[in-house]
Amino acid sequence: MITVNDVSVQFGGTTLFSEVSFAINENDKIALMGKNGAGKSTLLKIIAGESKPSTGSISAPKEAVIAYLPQHLLTKDDNTVFEEASKAFSEVFSMKAEIDEINEQLTIRTDYESDAYMKLIERVSELSEKFYSIEEINYEAEVEKVLKGLGFLREDFTRPTSEFSGGWRMRIELAKILLKKPDLILLDEPTNHMDIESIEWLEDFLINSAKAVIVISHDRAFVDNITNRTIEVTMGRIYDYKAKYSHYLELRKDRRLHQQKAYEEQQKMIAENMEFIERFKGTYSKTLQVQSRVKMLEKLELVEVDEVDTSALRLKFPPSPRSGQYPVVVNGLSKHYDGHVVFNDANLVIERGQKVAFVGKNGEGKSTMVKAIMKELTPDSGKVEIGHNAQIGYFAQNQASLLDGELTVFETIDRIAEGDIRTQIKNLLGAFMFGGDDVQKKVKVLSGGEKTRLAMIKLLLEPVNVLILDEPTNHLDMKTKDIIKDALRDFDGTLVLVSHDRDFLDGLAEKVFEFGNKRVKEHFEDIKGFLAHKKMESLREIEK
Repeated sequence: MITVNDVSVQFGGTTLFSEVSFAINENDKIALMGKNGAGKSTLLKIIAGESKPSTGSISAPKEAVIAYLPQHLLTKDDNTVFEEASKAFSEVFSMKAEIDEINEQLTIRTDYESDAYMKLIERVSELSEKFYSIEEINYEAEVEKVLKGLGFLREDFTRPTSEFSGGWRMRIELAKILLKKPDLILLDEPTNHMDIESIEWLEDFLINSAKAVIVISHDRAFVDNITNRTIEVTMGRIYDYKAKYSHYLELRKDRRLHQQKAYEEQQKMIAENMEFIERFKGTYSKTLQVQSRVKMLEKLELVEVDEVDTSALRLKFPPSPRSGQYPVVVNGLSKHYDGHVVFNDANLVIERGQKVAFVGKNGEGKSTMVKAIMKELTPDSGKVEIGHNAQIGYFAQNQASLLDGELTVFETIDRIAEGDIRTQIKNLLGAFMFGGDDVQKKVKVLSGGEKTRLAMIKLLLEPVNVLILDEPTNHLDMKTKDIIKDALRDFDGTLVLVSHDRDFLDGLAEKVFEFGNKRVKEHFEDIKGFLAHKKMESLREIEK
């Protein structure tokens, strides 16, 4: 069992959290929840041993292995993907090498009675006991299984890691963690750069093969599927629920109702006592009673109501002109890169008002199709027709880099907002986590995540009748995603979503275009139906 003991963290006079304690048991799958800035990632780093608390400690058995996947990482190196993933077993391999080396020395040496010889025998006995107690496994097969599960192809195994983007290098690091079979896995936003199939594989691994897990994630479906316990960090303390995320939300609501009731009753009692003190403070016969009540109020522990975001902002898209019946038609489209076929003879028709999802593994052509629709690349054959009066709003994965760095956050939105929303710009920015002085920051000093959120607000305010969103939810928290999802539900135009976020797609996309095996396949069902159908397909493949 690993325990967090009275951990406190202070930054420049501000207390992030105070005297936090909890135990992590084997097979606990914990969601660490709380609003941005509550200290979730800091707590994860402390448990991982990457940061030190101001006071308190982490206790773990001597042999316990704690593995940590941060939100941002990985320096490039010259190893291949397979070599880098195999580093998970480096301790085992070095143990085996040392045993072989000592055995060789014992064979050739003749100083049988010397202390040095006896020390070698003791060392090889100690190492052998440890080495042979490890379950015998086929290391190469294990590495291959995990890499393929996380979306790597066999031909990727021999490619240097330097050829891969940050998201793919994150998966290599995750593969190393999973292969170590640690006692505790700490994951900070692990699904941000994963396709749906890889997320489902990771869920299955964490549920069925991992021991204890603590995860920070804004992917609601992922959190709900894997966790059996939720720890909320709020106002410097924690609340521990033996419940998965969706059940925790109900329990938290009840807790806040009770807090509010207790707070109101206490405020009423304080007011009555203050009134009594004011009324009788100069009356000799009441002196003892007044003093008694003053002391009672001084010692009173005030009831606090946990902060709750009460802003119920509803985004409304500005009205836009009506497009033709078929805003996007793709006929016989093919695209190759350096001999690699992305897709061949792809056909799709998107009707006015339809909300569709593009899904499939990374690298199967979803973003390529979007770029072809946006005329950002030329296909090798086939054509894309944009319908009459179709006005397209496009959110690309690099959208953040296109913002004007010299404008402030407020100016960026103020320049395009029209109508009623102009009176709500600060509320709108607040809903997307730009509070207080943040609105006066220059765009050029914002983080990648902040720029992504700002680009999203900008797009939502433009009068368009076709929206194409390529991975829009990567840097958004659950509340912000809900605000956007509600707005997209009410959007009366045509919507194309490229996303791996199942919860976000659920209730939005009514049709799915699946990208894979160099083709595009149309499914007349929502994301839940599609995923259920895909699972059946996988089972049939196994049964063959």
